[in-house]
Amino acid sequence: MGSVDIQELWSPMYSSTEYRNPILFADYSDPDVIRVGDRFFGTASSFVHTPGLPVLESDDLVHWHLVSYAIPRLPLYYDGPVRHGDGVWAPSLRYHDGWFWIFFSMPDEGIFMTRAKHPHGPWSPIHCIHTVQGWIDPCPFWDDDGTAYLVHAFAKSRCGIKSKLQLFQMKEDASALLGDGVVIFDGTQTQPTIEGPKLYKRNGYYYIFAPAGGVKPGWQTVLRAKSIWGPYEERIVLHQGDTEINGPHQGAYVALEDGTGWFIHFQDRDAYGRIWHLQPVQWINDWPLIGVDQNHDGIGEPVTYYHVPIYTDNNPSYHTGLSDDFDNSELSLQWQWEGNPLVPAYSLIAKNSCLRLFAKPCPGDTFWLYTYPNIITQKFPAPSFIVDVVFLDSYGDDVLSGLIVCGDTYYYIGVLKENSQYKVVCGQGSKESKDSFNICKVYDSSPFPITLRVTVDTLAHGRWYFTRNSNPFEPIGEPFSVEPGRWVGGRFGLFSISMNRDSVEGWSDIERVEVKI
Repeated sequence: MGSVDIQELWSPMYSSTEYRNPILFADYSDPDVIRVGDRFFGTASSFVHTPGLPVLESDDLVHWHLVSYAIPRLPLYYDGPVRHGDGVWAPSLRYHDGWFWIFFSMPDEGIFMTRAKHPHGPWSPIHCIHTVQGWIDPCPFWDDDGTAYLVHAFAKSRCGIKSKLQLFQMKEDASALLGDGVVIFDGTQTQPTIEGPKLYKRNGYYYIFAPAGGVKPGWQTVLRAKSIWGPYEERIVLHQGDTEINGPHQGAYVALEDGTGWFIHFQDRDAYGRIWHLQPVQWINDWPLIGVDQNHDGIGEPVTYYHVPIYTDNNPSYHTGLSDDFDNSELSLQWQWEGNPLVPAYSLIAKNSCLRLFAKPCPGDTFWLYTYPNIITQKFPAPSFIVDVVFLDSYGDDVLSGLIVCGDTYYYIGVLKENSQYKVVCGQGSKESKDSFNICKVYDSSPFPITLRVTVDTLAHGRWYFTRNSNPFEPIGEPFSVEPGRWVGGRFGLFSISMNRDSVEGWSDIERVEVKI
């Protein structure tokens, strides 16, 4: 299937020798990154989007592309209405014994693992290491003698516990935990809401890198001890300081072959999601200082520009960008469903070089797109962008097909076939209220092909447009403000839905999606 240039509309380079933050302006939440030889690999939370557990690759820590997913579809208990905010949380990626391993939690179900010989896959079916509610952010560690461990945090919303880290010994093959866990750190007083632990060993110390203080106002803490079981010293090593980079939240430490250290973390940017920043790491008396101590308080602050970790003469090249003309045998990697889709969800062979979306009724009793899993989406790719979608045709009475911007409150433009008429509608709904829409145009015959457009500006304000017969784009509906979703940023997507549960199933054909600035 190839790889996707997820930085197509956002260059991470400030000059030929300096990068700029964020390096990745896309919602790859809770990143973990490792180095294997001269390559770097990363993963991120995917919650209930499918396929899930994205795998990213880089040759310089600055330029990243999407190469695979580790989970093609969530377990059966995720079928039905979309469970926003549940699913795959805060994975850890490791390379051990010739395998790539990803550990993650599903906060209502337990701690899981999958592995592959190659990051491009195939990945093994997910295996539940421990069935439990409220244990999150698992990170494995294999010590020098081969002994395996796992450290994790807690979600108070699920188990009533927070601000603590627990350590287990684990079977070496990671099939199960061993014995009882030990709370090795309680941050209630000094490191509230500590979570996302990543465990490393360096110069005879065990280190746990972990964010604390909350996603937006928080900081990076590092714990260290001579024994993996503690006791652990603590130090804040990165905070916002006087910069504009809030959070600096969960991330990963990476050491290069020359011994220099780097740290990738996310910043929560509301409608744009959790975007990646890259910080230098300096070791002083076996403590890391992340970023640069710009205000001389002994704690690092995030950088905006810095020299690249690795100097390369050539820019990486990728197979595809974010636009899609649907001429492949499989969906391109940039697309994810809002949840486990009702099948059959789509076809790429029903019509040549075309995506056919099959219209399904909502899983519940009423029309509510918030619950509809058969919305195929992409992450926001840049601070401002334009998406054009060419709809070729639609079949079936009471079928609504369109372009949507997803969030806790969502907005859409579409074409509804009803009573032998075609109606261009603009609508909205939210996690708390069902959909409503306004009829903006009415056609007595087919308006297809029709191109629907959304623009998003740097303030995350959206605007709808449409055109037919190569005419100039015409604004339609009202402007709107994009909202984030549950733990995720806004997304744009395509949908085809049956408004009548008793109607014969219909479909919509989409010729092309163009994503641009």
